Amino acid sequence: MTGPDGVTGPVILDGLDEVRAAVGRDLGVTDWVLIDQERVDLFAEATGDRRWIHVDVERARETSIGGTVAHRWLVLALTNLLLPQLVEVRGISAGVNYGTEEARFPAPVPVGARVRGRATVTGAAEVRGGVQTTIRITVEIEGSDEPACVVDSLSRWLA
Repeated sequence: MTGPDGVTGPVILDGLDEVRAAVGRDLGVTDWVLIDQERVDLFAEATGDRRWIHVDVERARETSIGGTVAHRWLVLALTNLLLPQLVEVRGISAGVNYGTEEARFPAPVPVGARVRGRATVTGAAEVRGGVQTTIRITVEIEGSDEPACVVDSLSRWLA
């Protein structure tokens, strides 16, 4: 059943055979996540990246964007929040983030915007002890034709 804003809840894959069979499957969309200044400031504090375009609200008002923007690495990091809203694998011993392949950042995310994830399973490969998937996650910005981020996320699902 599809909920508000097209949110469907996580796709449930039961066991490694269903993980293998999911290649090409659209995983739907997540809830919207507000990118507020507090989130950006906390990321700046955690990473030491305090460039003015992210944290100086007054100075950033003078830019063409008209305000501060989220760090692009913050947007990438949010995919770890979004992915469990898209897929849940059951009947395994563990699921681990193995990394990413190509990541692109087509558009900045202004503070105050909302983002959500949309994903498709694009690959599955046998690895020792399980299956590694490639899931293309697109982080959409509400009201924008361009995404904030498109990343091929690698996950390992172990028997």
